[in-house]
Amino acid sequence: MGSMVRAAGLRGLPGLIDELDGDGRALLARHGVDAALLDTDDAVIPSLAAGRILEAAAADRDCPDLGLRLAARQDIAVLGPLAIAIENSATLGEALDCATRFLFVHSPALTIAQAPDPSGRPGVVALRYGSTELDPLPPQVCDNGLGLLHRITVLLAGGRYGLRSVHLTHRPLAPVARYTEFFGADVRFGQASALLRVPATIRDARVNGGNRVLREVALDYMRNHFKAPEQPLADRVRRLITQSLGSSAVDIAAVARRLQIHPRTLQRRLALDGTTYEKLLDDVRRATAHRLITTTDILFSQITAMVGLTEQSALTRAVRRWYGTSPRDLRRAA
Repeated sequence: MGSMVRAAGLRGLPGLIDELDGDGRALLARHGVDAALLDTDDAVIPSLAAGRILEAAAADRDCPDLGLRLAARQDIAVLGPLAIAIENSATLGEALDCATRFLFVHSPALTIAQAPDPSGRPGVVALRYGSTELDPLPPQVCDNGLGLLHRITVLLAGGRYGLRSVHLTHRPLAPVARYTEFFGADVRFGQASALLRVPATIRDARVNGGNRVLREVALDYMRNHFKAPEQPLADRVRRLITQSLGSSAVDIAAVARRLQIHPRTLQRRLALDGTTYEKLLDDVRRATAHRLITTTDILFSQITAMVGLTEQSALTRAVRRWYGTSPRDLRRAA
């Protein structure tokens, strides 16, 4: 059984579909979801079903920016008890740490994490939005999730927060101007990860109106009522490699440090699971390279860096080993 997500994550969708001359409740019903669940605080639905509903709604209503439209009408309340802890944090850094630790309360399938700037700019960091199950996220899910993350950050910061640029893993679904209008910043498509590039100082920004008592009550509730999902070690390593690929070190020492175990211990535990760090790294590179080559027009020299290789010839050799053809022929065939 796959992961679940709070049904409130689709809150606002039936009304949006109705405004687009569709039938929101009927569309949800076709996917086995009762629209009434969206207005409850504790109902959950399968994460994959939620993704399929967004993609189907966009196609059914011929609305390529549906994910952004939905994000524009949602607010932090869709996160339930996590919302209370986040909006009552003292700083944006505290709010981000809370979201990183407890996003599983909303859905174990989704992740938010701070990461190094993929462009390597000093004083800039990335707020990465991703999934433990799907890489990359479905386009409408990506637009909706990153769009909502942006709107929540604006809310907590009390306005503009210095957003440098936005990275999306897919090609533009709507005119690029629609994306730049929504985010108020440059938007880059076909990137390795979905993220917001923001000033590193954003963590120190104060959140006005926070109530420490409410925050502690919400944190205690989540600690006592929700158990963080245990992921297999290989999956955790694969996720950390994916997050770091092309932007920071992906050697075993760096990943072991983030897992707070010794590199030799990590290798030994992976061996017990029938795999190695080198195999996991190669798997992530292969999947990322295939997606970037076949679904984007990014230069091969850029893809080389994005998969953590130093020379384009290394990418060519790797693609031939993986797929028996050259990167150019692989793109042409796709």
